[in-house]
Amino acid sequence: MSPRVDGRARYAVVGTGARAEMFVRALVLDHPDTTELVAFADVNQARMDAHNRWLSELGHRPVPTYPAADFAAMLDKERVDVVLVTSVDVTHDEYVVAALRAGREVVTEKPMTVDAPRCRRILDTVSETGGRVTVAFNYRYNPLHEQVRRLLAEGAVGEIGSVHFEWLLDVRHGADYFRRWHRDKATSGGLMVHKASHHFDLVNWWLAATPVEVYAAGRLFFYGEDGRRHGYARDYERAHGSPAAVDDPFALRLDAHPRLRELYLDAEAQDGYQRDRNVFAPGVSIEDDMAVLARYSTGATMTYHLTAYAPWEGYRVMVNGSRGRLELEVAENDFVDRGTAGAVKGAALHGTEAPAEGGGATLTLRQFWEPPQQIPVASRTRHGHGGADARMTGVLLGGQPDPLDRAATADDGALALLTGLAANRSFETGQPVRVADLLTPR
Repeated sequence: MSPRVDGRARYAVVGTGARAEMFVRALVLDHPDTTELVAFADVNQARMDAHNRWLSELGHRPVPTYPAADFAAMLDKERVDVVLVTSVDVTHDEYVVAALRAGREVVTEKPMTVDAPRCRRILDTVSETGGRVTVAFNYRYNPLHEQVRRLLAEGAVGEIGSVHFEWLLDVRHGADYFRRWHRDKATSGGLMVHKASHHFDLVNWWLAATPVEVYAAGRLFFYGEDGRRHGYARDYERAHGSPAAVDDPFALRLDAHPRLRELYLDAEAQDGYQRDRNVFAPGVSIEDDMAVLARYSTGATMTYHLTAYAPWEGYRVMVNGSRGRLELEVAENDFVDRGTAGAVKGAALHGTEAPAEGGGATLTLRQFWEPPQQIPVASRTRHGHGGADARMTGVLLGGQPDPLDRAATADDGALALLTGLAANRSFETGQPVRVADLLTPR
């Protein structure tokens, strides 16, 4: 991004749900010397008003608000340099393309979009305009993931033959995808796109490789209407105002979270969106148990499994190579405390003590004919995706040096997305899918 007269770029945020708050705070608190927040755009005025009230609490003036339909006019009127896209996933391409055609730069939340035609549209617009899109893959900025990158690049395991990657979402975090708009594959792309694109991007980045072919199997096993057979379901459509949801560990209590109440419950009258659906209610079209086998341009393979109903949250990554094996295990929390099970991961717990959950991380290098070597893990925090959010915004908004070249391009966003889309198609067909074929018109 070229420097401005006062050294600051003018930013607008489109999509003012909960994820926008991280970017807003980074703009006004962490990087005021390089950025200036100048506008919000959204389909819901109440949510924009909530963010403006929070800005006042931070000592920042409220910024102009625009209906999403007036997005293009906002770009000119507020002289926007960079657009931050944090809207519902299916709408990303609309704002990315409009901003690029207006000569603006874009930083978009992952996933870049939710299907192949929208992906092609973004890539074509980048090519036509010469514009820049950066995808906010914050996991690249996690100190542990940087350690893995360095070790692999230095040849710690030699030539990489295979990766095994298991990701566990617990029954608090995993359940939350089945309460909100993410439960509809048409708006989120399913967890293979919305969630796993993070993980597929990491593997692409770690291996310096691109996915070639994907075979996958997935199903809705635990949540949704059929999941009632497991014996956890209560009879209500949404938690708010439902007596049956009072002591349900799967119910989100919006009243207990003032920020969520203001963003969603108090904003319902404008768009009808309900943030606290019953995870066992009808209408779920995404999977919760997914297995993937992928082949990469280097010849390496990956086996990947995502479980969205686990008793603990974390992940295991094992990289096998010609000189040995690297193992990363992270427990973000080792169980879900029943008393706070209805909270949102990362949300402040009001009126309760913090849950008594524990976690930790280990990184082990096992080279041939040598005893296992425990690698001291980088400093980490359980907040902000292991400290990755702050490190990412430092690079993307604050202009900090990026020696690992972590800023993900539109091409990077497409490769991560296409792995998930190939998995989705394989779910449907039962056949392996060539990734390159997804962008070829059928």
